[in-house]
Amino acid sequence: MGVSMFQLAPDLTVSRLCFGTMTFGEQNTLPQSFCLLDAAVDAGINFFDSAEMYPVPQRKETQGRSEEFIGRWMRARNVPRDRIVLATKVAGPSGQMTWIRGGPKSLDAKNISEAIDNSLTRLGTDYIDLYQIHWPDRYVPMFGETEYDPGQQYESVAIEEQLDALGNAVTSGKIRYIGLSNETPYGVMKFLQTSNNMFSNQKIVSVQNSYNLLCRNFDCGLAECCHHESISLLAYSPMAMGILSGKYFSPDGGPSDARMNLFRGRYSGAESRYNLSNAILRAAVAEYTSIARKNGVSPAFLAIAFVLNHPLVASAVFGATKLWQLREVHNASKIRLAAEITAEINEVHRRYKNPCP
Repeated sequence: MGVSMFQLAPDLTVSRLCFGTMTFGEQNTLPQSFCLLDAAVDAGINFFDSAEMYPVPQRKETQGRSEEFIGRWMRARNVPRDRIVLATKVAGPSGQMTWIRGGPKSLDAKNISEAIDNSLTRLGTDYIDLYQIHWPDRYVPMFGETEYDPGQQYESVAIEEQLDALGNAVTSGKIRYIGLSNETPYGVMKFLQTSNNMFSNQKIVSVQNSYNLLCRNFDCGLAECCHHESISLLAYSPMAMGILSGKYFSPDGGPSDARMNLFRGRYSGAESRYNLSNAILRAAVAEYTSIARKNGVSPAFLAIAFVLNHPLVASAVFGATKLWQLREVHNASKIRLAAEITAEINEVHRRYKNPCP
């Protein structure tokens, strides 16, 4: 049985599993990436997500390879363009990635237009189905931060300018739809308000935020916005960087090639957000693992099924470096959680709330 589908927009149907490619070009070689993409299509997945900064951990020498690998695969396999849905992202301001347009210093019209053209070249396509702002131009607490500090606000590019640049790309046929990522309720509503007041062709259809058993912040405000405004959640990190498999808490600490072992010390953002020494995190994972085993499924099955059970989730954006991981996620997408299991999950969540914000 293939993956079920979701109508993200009137003429945009996506699989409820979205294959995230941020390992392509770092953990996965070109031949390995081809095999994974082949297997994803064979499983019924038509939705593929990337970003101009990928792969991760980000570095100058590999930047853009994930998009390049997708483009090379499409050409090598002669994939009909209308058979797949391509999503990618423009990087927000960054003091670290100076190799991407000098930072980029901001998400102004010039940066957005240049990023779109560069992604189109790397992907080897005429258009991108879903183009997303990877993180806001303005200050917001994100990637593990939980409290808003007004003192950290800095001058940022007006949302009107960002939408104007994206709208020009829609008009010219370079992108079809617009998405946000790592956004807040304020950000989603401000983009929608500005789009509704000033523009007619900025079709914002989704927000890609983290959502998993260890991070349910989406439900605290953003879910209400998305429900009333018909915005779908693309839930990234449904396995919480693989932590919900339980592998990092095994006696041997997990495989040496697992991401948080392989890149230990080089992945500061992820290590602070997914702190393996956090006692609350460890306790929560142990509880979810127990629920899974008690009900005869793997922890990975429980994690994926939980995310797809959410009524506002259009697709779960997952990563896989090995074929067996992709198959496990595919099989997990067929599971429907019984009400009793959901109640057990919610009880654990009440005691160990969002240890990976």
